[in-house]
Formats: sequence, structure tokens, C-alpha cells
Amino acid sequence: MQAKKRYLLLFVSCAFLAYWYFGGYRLKSSNIVVEEQLPEFVNLNQMYTGSILKEREKPPISNNKRCSMENCFDFGRCQQGFRVFVYPPEDNSAPSPSYQKLLNVLMESRYYTTDPRTACLFVLSIDTLDRDRLSTDYIRNMQSRLQHLPHWNNGLNHVIFNLYSGTWPNYTENNLDFDYGMAILAKASMSESHMRPGFDISIPLFHKVHPEKGGEVGSVLANSLPLQKNYLLAFKGKRYVHGIGSDTRNSLYHLHNKKDMIMVTTCRHGKSWKDMKDERCDQDNKEYDKYDYEVLLQNSTFCLVPRGRRLGSFRFLEALQAGCIPVLLSNGWALPFSQVIDWSKAAIWADERLLLQVPYIVRSLTPSKILQLRQQTQVLWDRYFSSIEKIVYTTLEMIRERLPNEPFRDATVWNNLPGALVTLPSFSDFADSFPFQVDYNDVESFTAIVYCQLGLSLTPSAPLYRLVTNIARSKYVSKIIVVWSNDKRPPTKNRWPTLPHNISLHVIQSEGEPTKTSISQRFYPHSQIETAAVLSLDEDSVLTTDEVDFAFIVWKQFPDRVVGYPARSHYWDDSKSTWGYTSKWTNDYSIVLTGAAFYHRYYNVLYTEWLSPLLHKTVEQSQNCEDILMNFLVSHVTRRPPIKVTQRKQYKEQPTVGSWSPWNDPDHFIQRQTCLNTFAAVFGYMPLLRSNLRLDPVLFKDPVSNKRKKYRKIELVGS
Repeated sequence: MQAKKRYLLLFVSCAFLAYWYFGGYRLKSSNIVVEEQLPEFVNLNQMYTGSILKEREKPPISNNKRCSMENCFDFGRCQQGFRVFVYPPEDNSAPSPSYQKLLNVLMESRYYTTDPRTACLFVLSIDTLDRDRLSTDYIRNMQSRLQHLPHWNNGLNHVIFNLYSGTWPNYTENNLDFDYGMAILAKASMSESHMRPGFDISIPLFHKVHPEKGGEVGSVLANSLPLQKNYLLAFKGKRYVHGIGSDTRNSLYHLHNKKDMIMVTTCRHGKSWKDMKDERCDQDNKEYDKYDYEVLLQNSTFCLVPRGRRLGSFRFLEALQAGCIPVLLSNGWALPFSQVIDWSKAAIWADERLLLQVPYIVRSLTPSKILQLRQQTQVLWDRYFSSIEKIVYTTLEMIRERLPNEPFRDATVWNNLPGALVTLPSFSDFADSFPFQVDYNDVESFTAIVYCQLGLSLTPSAPLYRLVTNIARSKYVSKIIVVWSNDKRPPTKNRWPTLPHNISLHVIQSEGEPTKTSISQRFYPHSQIETAAVLSLDEDSVLTTDEVDFAFIVWKQFPDRVVGYPARSHYWDDSKSTWGYTSKWTNDYSIVLTGAAFYHRYYNVLYTEWLSPLLHKTVEQSQNCEDILMNFLVSHVTRRPPIKVTQRKQYKEQPTVGSWSPWNDPDHFIQRQTCLNTFAAVFGYMPLLRSNLRLDPVLFKDPVSNKRKKYRKIELVGS
């Protein structure tokens, strides 16, 4: 009996173990299925963030999605130079004001060509900025219009500029309502998932009132204080109750503490906002009306830049200009020009899914880091974003650097002053060759360039003869170049003063070359110029050797400026609403004439190769104002005024009775005033800056023995 019980117990135990092993496994599997069906605490698929879209939405890849410079660009078209052709405008459609500004910038630039056979890039005259079907600027029938363009070729070598794509409710990013084929997209609000690496270019979203040229200066002055402003972090803007982009802005109220963090939103926008408002709308609207947007912008250390319906936001550029460090809440956004700009030096990244970490992020930054970030916002705003012209030029230069055999700038050039747009890699590969942020104390020599326009006779008593003699006595001069721009033949070699053996004299005479026959020939980058320092002189200039030597010593301390003797000034004439030009003695100046001044030879290259053709045309037509244009150029590049040395004001020989000189022509002064206004219009702003600084030698006019003074003859020079 007991044996039966033992066998029965053994059978039951085996049956239970078998049931547990086989039946329990299925039960365990069933439990896993049930667990997968449980609701998630955070549904990542329902969050409208760029990074989630990047990972979970992968639209089918078409041929144009695989585009790169190697398989969707014809490099052969660029062998004749980097030129841009703009299609003629169509009769039945006018572009929006913003797109017209963009076209104006291109057609007035040095890139522009009217011959499509010489073009490297093509830009449509058809407005493509706004591809939202609900917009009044939306252009219909784009596909058929493109097919009728003579050079479209499925978008090969074309650049398409776009600010808005897609429409309500999905705002599909890559929906332009036409097939852009192999065209390069220069597009705002572009995500990393849809951007073709090394091919497309992300540009900033800008307002319709964004200036065509020039642009407003940044709000932050150098080393501005206080470092910590009234508000640590601020945002004021729209809130979307539902739809794409709503999750991020609907959560901002969690950060609003009414003290140092101001996060105010409103749902009071759109035609049917009252029908769609939620329980927080009324309270949000009251709080929203308490704060002024501009006051918040100017008085906040950090500015939140959350995504809206699209990834980009107007607040990004607004924060940059105000020197308010952007805190980005737009996952997956490809920041503007991120291939060349290091945004980690000017902005803070945050994650939309981790909104509550934002306060800890901004509070953890040290004062020195905050100052660095703020200063960099001003550099980037001023050099790449303050006007449509700079945005377009930056786009074109990024494309140019992708071409074979084209020199390129490294990240240091792009992310530091004076910026890549005014640093031509064709000039040099070395930073020491440029006049920016380099110590020139070790420079030991200069090249003197004497511009001869009058064709005066060369006798031992002539101004030109005495000028060359005085220059040759300088211990710093290495070469004298005479640019002869007169119908008369230049004097023979034996008529020039005898120079020391270590100083060479070169006479350059134009022989009908169109690029050299104008008055701008004095600023041509002649191959004979081998020194960094250039002393520019008119043939009738009167300078002593001491004055030349002292000006050179001063220039070595300021190699990026124009340093010289004759000063002039500009002013705003309210009665005429124009800029005025004066040579009167005043308490400040903004121009140092290049009839007796030092500057860096790099500016010859910028003057000849970088300036707008409209500026050169103005100088050619007037045969005047080239010295004013050089001052415009240097002040535009450096954002600094020139430097005047010593008391001398008159720097020319007085013309003899009955002799002609352009400087005693009554129309000369009127021409220069006209030039001043034309240059300001082409630059888009007035780059000239006033200064009341004048540098004199130590012990200048001090009541001490003359033997103790280094530049003794300067005091003998009359004003």
C-alpha cells in the first residue's frame, strides 16, 4: 500500500513538473505579449520632435535623395570660374519682396554672369521661398514652369532657396510641391534626416523685413556688462494647442517662475483660436500680456528657441542679434551653415523630451563661458546673418569650397573675426599672411607705391623727385614702385634719383589693359609687392623721412588699419537727408586719404577681386574716390576707424598758377560727396567710423632738448 502511495506521489510530481515546463513556458510567452501591449509612460511615436522622426519615419529614398556633389553636380561647368546665372524674370509672375532682395543681391554681386554658357550655378527667377499652399506667395504650376526652362536639366547645378515647405496639418518638410531633382537645396528648417550631407545647405529662417544688405549691428558691445542680466532664461511666443510642434510649447509653462525664468505663451492666434482653446488659454494670455518681447530679448542672458510648426524659428536670428544666447529645443534640426559654423561656441542644445533639465543646464555654465558664448553670437550675426546678402554669399562660398582645386577655409577662419566672407583663401593658406590677429612687430620693411597721374616733369626740384629721395632715405623701405598712369612717357631711368643699392625702383605703365588703366590701378595687387606693408603716395605728396618712418612704426601696431596723415570726415546732413563729406578741421575724422598712408597689401586683393562691380563702376566713371572706397573697404572688414598720425594736414605741393590738378577742380568735391552716398547705398549701410585719436611721437613738442627726441624733424613740419 505504501509502495502504491509512493508511486502515485511520484507520478503526480512528474505530471506537475511536465505541466509547469510546457504549459508554463506558453503562459510566460503569453505574459510577454501582454506586457508589450501595455501603454507607455511616454509615447515617443506621438512626440513631434525631429530626432524621433529621424529614427522612426524613414520615407522611401528616391534618386534625388542619394545626391552628392560627385553624382548630381557637373564640375565641368565651373572650370571657367565660379559664376552664377539668374534666369530672366517671367512676365506673368512677380517674386515676393524677400525673393526680389535675394535676386538683387545676386545680380549686383561679383558672382553674377549674364551668359549661361559661363555659369557654374543657376538660380531661378521663379519665387521658391514659400511653398506653403495656404500662402499668398505660393507659386502654382511649378513643375511645368521648370520643364520649360532651357537649362533646367533635372536641376543639375541649380540652387533652390526655400524658407517654408509643407502646409497644414502635417507641414511635411520635403514637400515643395515640385520635383527639385538634382538641385541643391538651400533651405530653412531642414532636419538632419532629410538633408543630403555635403550637398544641401541649411539656411536660417528670416523675416520679410530682413535687410537686403548691411543689416543692423548686434546689440552687445565688446565686453558689455553686466554679465548676468535681469532674466536668466526667457521666451515669449505662440502656443499651439494641438498638432505638430504643440508638445514642446505646451510644456513651457512648467519653467515659468515669474522671477528669473520667464516663459509666456499665447494661444490667441489664428481665426478659430477661441473654438480650439484649452483650459489654460485664458490664464496664459493674461500672463503673456505682462511682458514686452523686446525688453525680454535685451534683458535675458539666455533665450529659449523652441521649434514651432517647423524646426526653425525667427527667434533664432533675433536672439543672435540681441546677444541673447540661444537655448535650442528642436531635436534633429540641422542648424544654419552647420558644416562650417561651430554652434557649440554660440548656442546651447537641449532635448525636447527632457525639458525640465533646461534650468539646470543654463545655471551650470560659468561666467567665462557665458561671456564667450555671448561674444560669439555677435561675431556670427555680424558676419553671416545680419542681411540677405550675407546669407546668400555664405551659401555660395560653401558651395565654392566643394569644387575641385578650389582653396577652402578652415574652421578657425569661419568662426573668428573677420570671418570667411572677407578672408580670401586664394590670397594665402597661412593666417600670418593676413592683417588680422597677427603680431607685425617683426616686420622690417615696406613697399612704397607712388601713383603718378599728373605726369609732372622730373627735375631735382620737382615734388616727385624730392618725394622719391625722402622715401629712399628711410631705413625701412625695400622697394619703390611708380605706377605711371599718364599718356606721357615715364622718365628714363637716368633721370630718377640715385637710390641705395638695397632699394630697387620699378616703373609700371599700363599698356591698354582694361583692368589696369583706371585710377584704381594704384590698388592693383602688383606682383612686385612682396612686403605686407604698403605705403601709398600721390606724386605731389610732401613727406619727410621722419614722417614716413614714424607712420610705419605706428602701422606695425595696427596692421589691419589705414594709418596715415591726411584726414577727412563724413557727416549726416539732415536738411538734405544725405551723407556729407568735409575736409575741415574737426574734433574727429573717419577717413585717412591714401595719398600718404600705410595699409596691408591684402586690401589690394580685396579691392580688386572682392568689391562689387557697381563700386568699381562708380570709381571708373568719376575717375575719383578710389581712396574713399579703400577706407570703406577697410572699415567694413575691421569695423574699426583709420588712424591719423601727427599734426600734418596739408600733404601736397600747392599747384603752380595756371597748372591743372584734379584737387583744384571745383567738381572734385561734389564728385566725392556723390561717391560717398553711392558707396553707402551699395554697401547697404555706412561702414565709416569716427575717431578722435591722433598718435604723435613720445616727447612730441615737449619742452626738452631736441637731441632727446627720436623724430626731431616732425615738429618742424607745419600743419
